[in-house]
Amino acid sequence: MLSDMKGMYFDDEEFEEMLEERDRVIYEFYDLGIAEDPGDLAFGTTILYPGKVGREYFMTKGHFHEELDTAEVYYCIKGHGYLLMENMDGDVELQEMDPGMSVYVPPNFAHRSINISDKEPFIMFFVFRADAGHDYKTIETKGFRKLIIEENGAPKIVNNPKWKA
Repeated sequence: MLSDMKGMYFDDEEFEEMLEERDRVIYEFYDLGIAEDPGDLAFGTTILYPGKVGREYFMTKGHFHEELDTAEVYYCIKGHGYLLMENMDGDVELQEMDPGMSVYVPPNFAHRSINISDKEPFIMFFVFRADAGHDYKTIETKGFRKLIIEENGAPKIVNNPKWKA
């Protein structure tokens, strides 16, 4: 729900106006409930709907893995978007995704998906080691260093003024 993303978008005023108008589903996450046992793989799908908060595209909250040495793979099934990745050292990578494309998220990288389409959902398949866990708290308190906004009708990567070192 949009309400679950409080504090994640740069434009707090626009976020509150949208939320007051109507809370809405901006993304859905499905996994197969695999036990979190060493040696197993967790996998599922994310569906990220089109839209923006102000000029910033709808996105997932993003996370690190609790087991930082965990990599993850995303495969785009439908739509058009980006996978934004960053590590604690400040290295940032942005990978564009279209149907049939895969992105490898290296160990030690936080990652978030961004739907840059104004018409269709961005649907991805993901897989990672089942015992990796998710660390959303770091992103909730620090944010990501970069944002993807719409400028002159196109996506643009910019510094996040709300990012906390």
